[in-house]
Amino acid sequence: MMRAAAVITGKVQGVGYRQFVSLCAHHLGLHGSVQNMPDGSVHIIAEGSLAALEEFTRLLWAHGIPEIHVEGIQVTHGEPTGEFKGFWVKW
Repeated sequence: MMRAAAVITGKVQGVGYRQFVSLCAHHLGLHGSVQNMPDGSVHIIAEGSLAALEEFTRLLWAHGIPEIHVEGIQVTHGEPTGEFKGFWVKW
């Protein structure tokens, strides 16, 4: 188990990105949260297997979804805390 914290920049607010992230996380069995930030970025915390987190990071680019335009992804890894049960969209 690992923890990944990601900051996503680009056209990622008001375009369904948080819902997309949540669906990807649920599909991969990850636990964590996704939240819009005041600066226009989206912050994600996800915990799960290394393989699931690698696939999740690849999916975060949202290729093929014209409304979403991810310009950058910054990911840091760490030890999981186990604080999340499920994956949540924070409002």
